[in-house]
Amino acid sequence: MSGVLKKLAKALSKNEIEIVDLTQTLHPGTPVIQLPPNFAPSAPFSMSEISRYDDRGPAWYWNNLAMGEHTGTHFDAPIHWISGKDLKDGATDTVRPQRFMAPACVIDCSKDAAKDEKFLLTPKHILAWEKEHGTIPKGAWVLMRTDWSKRTDPAKFLNMKEDGPHVPGPNADAVRLLAEERDVNGWGVEAVGTDAGQAFAFEPPFPAHALMHGSNKFGLASLCNLDRLPPTGAMIIAAPLKIQNGSGSPLRVIALVDRSDD
Repeated sequence: MSGVLKKLAKALSKNEIEIVDLTQTLHPGTPVIQLPPNFAPSAPFSMSEISRYDDRGPAWYWNNLAMGEHTGTHFDAPIHWISGKDLKDGATDTVRPQRFMAPACVIDCSKDAAKDEKFLLTPKHILAWEKEHGTIPKGAWVLMRTDWSKRTDPAKFLNMKEDGPHVPGPNADAVRLLAEERDVNGWGVEAVGTDAGQAFAFEPPFPAHALMHGSNKFGLASLCNLDRLPPTGAMIIAAPLKIQNGSGSPLRVIALVDRSDD
């Protein structure tokens, strides 16, 4: 074992590194993004038992699973959006695995989101965060903490209104700053999708998809426990299933947090 990995193993064994689970549990009631009726919907999560220590299989328990790729806590690959459709390394099976681990910058918008369910993160908010915590480094995950994951009622989580979802997210200029000027690894949120609820009316529409994926960046949606992460210093591990030509997949997202000084 190399010196660096040996130090990591020692820190883990001494509980100097906390492992924080940023993943929501998949179950039949997991909220799935709602699209207008003229578009094809994503199937909800379902699980059917194959056998459970019985005559169908006396010594084993297992299930069949069915769901859309973008169900629960999930990874958006660049080919998920038309702007990234021609990227050779844009599918879940072609993304370089080095990109599945990256540092995290957590922008706390929880107070703003509590006051305004349609709160939009702007470049002004990002620059204010950078003034306090330093410039967002190239190749980092930028995660928007809103505490939206604490909405355990699926209806309140999706928060559909007559004019569409009322869910916080970034505006187009914020996404453009992160993707083009900061060259981030990707963008993550606690809501069901990476865009704000009203992003269909932005220019371009759905910028967290159009601009991020067009720039060969990733998305993470339906995260949780972002309130347990520091603004900087955590390391994110987010590896999607290796689905051939996959546009995304559910995954287990974890964060490594240095607690050696606690």
